[in-house]
Amino acid sequence: MQKRINISSGTPWEDKVGYCRAVRIGNTIEVSGTTSFAGDSLIGKNDLYSQTKFIILKIEKALQNAGAELTDVVRTRMYVTDISKWEEAAKAHAEFFIAIKPVTTLVEVSRLIDPDMLIEIEASAVIQ
Repeated sequence: MQKRINISSGTPWEDKVGYCRAVRIGNTIEVSGTTSFAGDSLIGKNDLYSQTKFIILKIEKALQNAGAELTDVVRTRMYVTDISKWEEAAKAHAEFFIAIKPVTTLVEVSRLIDPDMLIEIEASAVIQ
C-alpha cells in the first residue's frame, strides 16, 4: 500500500470544507481546485489573465511541496465564469505549459464561491 501525503496550504477553508491543497499517493499528485485568493485578498480582480497566472504559481508551489514540478503536470481543468474571455486564460496557461502540453479542459460554470473569482483550476501530475 502506498503512503498518502496531504499537502496543506493552511487556509481555514481546508478544515471547514474537509480538503487539502494537494494529495500525493505514490508518484501521482492531485491538486484541488485553486483560486486567486492569497489569504483574504483576491489577486487580479476583474482580470482573468492575472488570476490564471497567480493560480498556476500557487499550483506550482503545491506541486513543489509534494516533490513535483509543473513539468510533471499531465492534466489541467479550468473553470471560468465567462467563456467569452477564454483567450485570456489560455494565454496565461500557455505561458507555463506550452512546452509541457498537458491535456486540459476549459469550461464555463455559472459561478464560483466568490463573485470576483473568474477562474478555478485543478491539476494532476505524475512524477516520472
